[in-house]
Amino acid sequence: MENAHAQSIAFPWSGHGHDPQHTGLSQVTSKSLQRILWQTPVDLAPQYVGTTLYAHYGSPLITRQNTVLVPVKTGANDGFRVEAHDAATGAVKWTQTTAYTLPPHNWVPHFGIALTPKNRVYFADAGGTVSWRDAPDAVTGATGKIAFYGLANYLADTATFDANVKINTPITADRYGNIYFGFIVAGSTTPELQSGIARIAEDGSGTWVSASSAAGDASMSRLPHNLAPALSNDHKTLYVAVRNDDVLSTQYSFGYLLALDSRTLVQTGKIWLRDALHPSSNRLDTSFGARMLDDGTASPMVGPDGDVYFGVFEHSWGANHSRGWLRHYDKTLMQSKPSGAFGWDHTPSVVPAALVPSYQGASKYLLLSKYNNYAGAGGNGINKLAVLDPNDTMTDAVSGAVVMKEILTVNGPTPDDEYPGVSGAVREWCVNTVAIDRAKHSAIVHSEDGKIYRWDFHTNTLIEPLTLTPGIGEAYTPSVIGVDGKVYVIANAILFAIGEAAP
Repeated sequence: MENAHAQSIAFPWSGHGHDPQHTGLSQVTSKSLQRILWQTPVDLAPQYVGTTLYAHYGSPLITRQNTVLVPVKTGANDGFRVEAHDAATGAVKWTQTTAYTLPPHNWVPHFGIALTPKNRVYFADAGGTVSWRDAPDAVTGATGKIAFYGLANYLADTATFDANVKINTPITADRYGNIYFGFIVAGSTTPELQSGIARIAEDGSGTWVSASSAAGDASMSRLPHNLAPALSNDHKTLYVAVRNDDVLSTQYSFGYLLALDSRTLVQTGKIWLRDALHPSSNRLDTSFGARMLDDGTASPMVGPDGDVYFGVFEHSWGANHSRGWLRHYDKTLMQSKPSGAFGWDHTPSVVPAALVPSYQGASKYLLLSKYNNYAGAGGNGINKLAVLDPNDTMTDAVSGAVVMKEILTVNGPTPDDEYPGVSGAVREWCVNTVAIDRAKHSAIVHSEDGKIYRWDFHTNTLIEPLTLTPGIGEAYTPSVIGVDGKVYVIANAILFAIGEAAP
């Protein structure tokens, strides 16, 4: 019990991909995947298209004292609230509604929440404002609202701000309690705002920079939907990407990965995001741009050595079987490094090299990446997961590009009846950030077949399968490990809490 208590104090799940670097790496040992302990909907009015659910759902968060914070969609198109559940029973401790409305979209974007080291919960609200609640483990707690452009300005013209300003990314909190997010401006406001990146300090004061100013390029318009800003390991640098088109446009959607001073939002580095099939020695060569799609959920991830990883779509539609690329740069964004062969809708997770006993290379850590090869986009339908060496290379069999070397791969286990004529086609992996269990040398993954699995890195096998739903075509969602070892995944618009049978 002492060890469990120590873990609960030190290792909450505080945001997208576990931490401000989005590594997905848990210090807590996960329970065996024996049974569903409780479940709760994350969407009270899911909008199906046939048998597919085109919706992304924000990550649940876990406090130090083991309260599960769940972002919930309540209406068909809008309507959101935050729910706090007791991790042991699933009982609701409190709920708080928000007037947040989504930006224009195709697939439903994330409604993201963030937890600070001082145990304050932040969540998006109307007009680009952010609401907060303290004492999330208690039935009651202080609440409030802040605006990065000044709450007095919001209150003086609420209707205009509500109509014209919308947060369009998850919120990321740093170790000091400052928060960061992207926002879109669709009309005139006073003071005059432009789409960009916002920072709200722990004391409530706000600053912002437009996407064009941050990039030093007037053609840049905004952040992609669903991109959770990432912080360097020393929290001094903020990483975001910006793109050059209007909302819902896919004609262009090209742009830069940026490094910003996390205090001032002044640019300290940038690189043009290029298709990996067309490398260039010029890091600002704007030809053959890689696309950033609002239907994806890729966010920057910062590795233990400071390298930055970011998933993009290919330049020419379907040229890489719609897999995109996992671009890879040094911390200054001055140097391009080997890319992964998949990336458009995934944030990679950190796998310490010691967790993979078969690995004999020199890298201190590896990466876990989704590795789908979509049958509907020219692929063979053999959808995989992969552990990759970020510093070694191989020739990709699909594209011919030089990519990160595959160390382990595992195929999806369930045939895909959507493609009966494609030999070997299996259901996709529906994960956008994967929890890594350091102690059990494994990853927690779930599939469109409706099951959750543990991918064991020692045996390279999928073990502990547990059926959650009958399976459905759906957008990608996270896996999470709680402070007591419970596992959480979202399938068919339901959050499942998973653990061991009672003794």
